[in-house]
Amino acid sequence: MKTALGALLLSLSAITLADTHPIGFRTTTLPDSQRPLEMVVWYPTTTTAPAQLIEDSPVFVSASAVRDEPPTAGEHPLVVLSHGYRGNWSNQMWLASALADQGYIVAAVNHPGSTTHDRSPQAAAQLWQRPIDLRRAIDAVLARPEQFGAVAPQRIAVVGHSLGGWTALEIGGARFDPERFAEDCKAHAQLASCSVYQQMNPASTPQAKADLAADRRYTAVTAIVSLDLGLSRGMTDASLAALPVPTLVIAAGAPSEDLPAHLESADLAKRLPPATTRYVEISDATHFSFMSICKPGAIEMLEEDAPGDGIICRDGDKARPREVIQQQVVALISDFLASPKP
Repeated sequence: MKTALGALLLSLSAITLADTHPIGFRTTTLPDSQRPLEMVVWYPTTTTAPAQLIEDSPVFVSASAVRDEPPTAGEHPLVVLSHGYRGNWSNQMWLASALADQGYIVAAVNHPGSTTHDRSPQAAAQLWQRPIDLRRAIDAVLARPEQFGAVAPQRIAVVGHSLGGWTALEIGGARFDPERFAEDCKAHAQLASCSVYQQMNPASTPQAKADLAADRRYTAVTAIVSLDLGLSRGMTDASLAALPVPTLVIAAGAPSEDLPAHLESADLAKRLPPATTRYVEISDATHFSFMSICKPGAIEMLEEDAPGDGIICRDGDKARPREVIQQQVVALISDFLASPKP
């Protein structure tokens, strides 16, 4: 079984790395005395230079691109990615590469304090900074067309996984009520979103509560996509019912005690405007199916480093290969972003 699985993943790795169009890639740091922000950008390019692996992880399958080449002419839609709690920009590299191959500019950031290599409790507690991070990324891409390509007006989307899904909703106009969420967690203490929230403790002072409840909408954003999000139960019914941005909510449908679809993504979708909301539940996807494909031996490495982390590489029972699940996700997002918006 291990041999067959290894052969399968190796073959999927080759498929993932085979880009059909040249993809450019740049890294930069957005300066700020209090919160410098690491940003990476994929974009269409016409270069004939050979592509190279962006990040050769021992655990996850990477993707290929050509670094620092000029972008193609013309305007391109922009997608900004937001990773989950203790994740990083590379977690959705599979999605970024697929969208860039379709002509999108795709930017991603590492949110300080809640990323893999930066777990500062003080920075993580500033949860309201996450949508601000995305606004900074959008503005930076808009300001540098010579590096990343020109952005098409009215085609700026945000896609977020897990806590990144909450971030996408925030920048789309949803409002968070810390007291509502704290009360809800008394009834649903088993939810992972409640334990993560308690670890961050973002509403520890009156000012922090006010910052967390503030309106973080950025009107430049015209569409949002949530991938198996958490914390949405703290968002107000009124702000969700009036959300002005078309939204695609994709849920992991595999059984889960700490991230059940019916209490997270499905509950969110029911409170959003029906006319501008799409909800899709993928029955064999887990919360981690939206992260990169794992290499052979990855589970053992993860377990050795941190027992229990091998779950990152597992999908639902009788699941399709993660590559196939992600192809479905890419198709859903591509169709949603390409469809006319009201």
